[in-house]
Amino acid sequence: MDIAHTIIALLHQRAPTSSICPSDAARALAESETAWRALMQPVRDAAADLARAGMIIITQGDTQRDPDTIDAGPIRLRRGPGFPQR
Repeated sequence: MDIAHTIIALLHQRAPTSSICPSDAARALAESETAWRALMQPVRDAAADLARAGMIIITQGDTQRDPDTIDAGPIRLRRGPGFPQR
């Protein structure tokens, strides 16, 4: 299971200005609700790593967030300046 790859793949499927919820990645990796909910923290951790690398950005509302300061609450994942091209 490659969470980072799943996040990137889902963002490639969306318009360049669109975002995904971390739960979209978790649901893509696990079928049952119990299983995808258990993946939420690993998905958030992988998203933080991708954000640190500049591949994605993490937002809360209209605000871009530092991946090291995200602790709780709803977030969205968007393409960043270093997002890989196909």
